[in-house]
Amino acid sequence: MKLDRLLAITMLLLNRSRVSAKELSERFEVSLRTVYRDLETLGQAGIPIVSYVGVDGGYEIMDRYRLDRQYLTLEEMNAMVVALKGIQSVEGTLEDREISLLLDKVGALLAKSERERVEETSRQISLDFNPWRSGGEGDKEKLGVARQAIRDGRVIEFAYTGGDGAQTYRSCEPMRVVLKGFIWYVYGYCLKRQDFRIFRLSRIRELRASEETFERRPDPQEGAEIPFSRSAATSWPNGPMVELLLRFAPAAAARAADAFEEREMTAEPDGSVTVRAVRPNQRWLIHHLLGFGTDLKVLAPASVASDVRRIAEEIARLYD
Repeated sequence: MKLDRLLAITMLLLNRSRVSAKELSERFEVSLRTVYRDLETLGQAGIPIVSYVGVDGGYEIMDRYRLDRQYLTLEEMNAMVVALKGIQSVEGTLEDREISLLLDKVGALLAKSERERVEETSRQISLDFNPWRSGGEGDKEKLGVARQAIRDGRVIEFAYTGGDGAQTYRSCEPMRVVLKGFIWYVYGYCLKRQDFRIFRLSRIRELRASEETFERRPDPQEGAEIPFSRSAATSWPNGPMVELLLRFAPAAAARAADAFEEREMTAEPDGSVTVRAVRPNQRWLIHHLLGFGTDLKVLAPASVASDVRRIAEEIARLYD
């Protein structure tokens, strides 16, 4: 315990300009006498701690002292801080205290002048992985349950809505949580299907960790990118594909850029955008195209244009 406290005090002093003995006492829940002994021990170990008296008094480590950070460059440290703060934005992924401690450790590897540069970079780049909908509070809670179940090796149980609307109840050996395209998924071995599956977090309900434990199975996707589809039910590009020719109105040019790659788009003289793209010939595609409303016309193939028209007419009949 003392060794852990000494290390934590060192990390704190390396990341703060000045800390009072009282603050150290309250933070580590020890007496002032213990704090003074710890600071003396650190000094004897060669860490250059300086004390200041007065109203603004306290303790700090000499400016140019830092821990050896091995072979990490300042740019790599920048990336680590930005990524950690992004993870910290989702409360369910890791305990806030764990991330804060890790940020302290990363900061302790930097000199004070370097920390200022890293802090400036972290203000310039911000990663927020929270879902847009409803503040994402429900997803945060589910992430927390899934993360804890993975750590504890416990089977999770939940109700799930499939891409086709089917309602099922699943038991799963969770392997990891995955962020893909700003959507969170749980990846694991489904005991119902006896195979590895991907479950979209927003479609999971009544999630709970059971008392049943499991031994982690060999993961066929270990070290590789997990294949995802829009419905998280089948892999893209597995299955039949269709070549699309689309015309977007000028008002929808920005939305087209969000949905398609630059190489698939051609800007027209009137401000409209023509898109030539290959996509899976699945049900979600029609609903995706319908989301553009009257700002999109399907030029080809005729089968997709016909499906879009049919679904649009069915929607219109709901309001007759």
